[in-house]
Amino acid sequence: MNVLNVSQTIDNSRFRSFHFSITFWCFFIILMDGYDVVIYGSIVPSLMEEWKISAVTAGAIGSYTAAGTALGAVLFGLLADKIGRKKIILVCTTIFSLFTALSAFAEGPMFFTVLRVIAGLGLGGVMPNVIALSTEYAPKKIRGAMVSFIFCGYSIGAIAAALLSKSILPAMGWKPIFWIAGLPLLLLPLIWRSIPESANFLLAKGKDEEMRKILNRVDPELKLGSTAKFEKPAAKEQGSPLVKLFEKKRALSTVMFWISCFSCFVLIYAMNTWLPKLMIEAGYSLGSSLIFVAIMNVGAVLGTIVFGRLTDKWGFKKIMIPLYILGAIALSSIGLTKNILLAYLLIGMIGAASVGVQNISNALVSQYYPPSMRSTGVGAAMAFGRIGGIFAPTFVGILLTMNLSSQMNFTVIAMAAVLGGIAVLFVQEKHAYYHNESEENEVGENQNKVV
Repeated sequence: MNVLNVSQTIDNSRFRSFHFSITFWCFFIILMDGYDVVIYGSIVPSLMEEWKISAVTAGAIGSYTAAGTALGAVLFGLLADKIGRKKIILVCTTIFSLFTALSAFAEGPMFFTVLRVIAGLGLGGVMPNVIALSTEYAPKKIRGAMVSFIFCGYSIGAIAAALLSKSILPAMGWKPIFWIAGLPLLLLPLIWRSIPESANFLLAKGKDEEMRKILNRVDPELKLGSTAKFEKPAAKEQGSPLVKLFEKKRALSTVMFWISCFSCFVLIYAMNTWLPKLMIEAGYSLGSSLIFVAIMNVGAVLGTIVFGRLTDKWGFKKIMIPLYILGAIALSSIGLTKNILLAYLLIGMIGAASVGVQNISNALVSQYYPPSMRSTGVGAAMAFGRIGGIFAPTFVGILLTMNLSSQMNFTVIAMAAVLGGIAVLFVQEKHAYYHNESEENEVGENQNKVV
């Protein structure tokens, strides 16, 4: 009897309703993740006025939240490899939805900060596991595009946060904006039924019957019966999963991923937390400034879709490095213009070079490491990256107290994009799992031709 290789079966599958279901629900979860992150930046001017807090204090609240996301990324990334990605995704979605909604009941900055930090644990933990799970089940030919598209949900959530804030804030205040974040709690049963558990986790635990059901959804033409057998994943190597990220000549690339992710999160959290305030400082109204948040994330979506698809043809580095450079130029230029259309264009470019680049980077990192350490690799990169998320809100808050020009504020932030581009330049793709996997497949095909 033939023994089926699950990874190859998934790699060679066509996009079907099974893949659509994973894409849809992962997209929705990341959409709510993006919404929950961005709503704070949308209400910062209102909170500063209502609670009489300074820019430094407002930035610190954003930094504490980012600290929670960093801890969540590491903690839940490690737990997922032990108890399964599906369970972790459900737990994290519950945490960030519940505690973001509860934040609306805070009457002062102290309790609000505590709730935001707890929500941050879920926000940080859900993303690397959604990346790993969607990567595992994506057909190989569209893997980069599919994972990048899922992370467009982050930007759609950010756009929704900006537009809803613009509509709700003047009439109802900031609290209803946070109540909306509880929507995923109502949909948890549907999410549980729709997304599968990790294939590698199921095989490692000997859950062949559940694996057969999933593969019959991946490719109904297989019609696997109860006698179908599967290749077991290689035995997990002893030692810390984090240490494994630095073995087999992956050390330099691992460090560069972390630096690139740090740079992206500096850009993302600086913009998400302070863009409305920065644009107000540049002479725009609060309503107009929230529109800029929406435009930035439209740029992120377009950049992810267009450039994410090109990575499957040209490779990640040829796309990410020019995008970082473009973002640095756009950031340095935004303070020089009063032309609204040009400002929209530049803000859109910034979105493509921050959130868009991070979405593409998620796909790169998830494919760079073997499946056995995928959640750990993505979680570690994003955890280190979120140090940038911790640093950026407070740093920009301090920057705003220096009374610098609008252009200078944006130029200082732009240095993060330069650092990110340099880091990606030093990533060694020749040591990537996908590179070695392709070589092995080519050798196998050549051997089959000889036979």
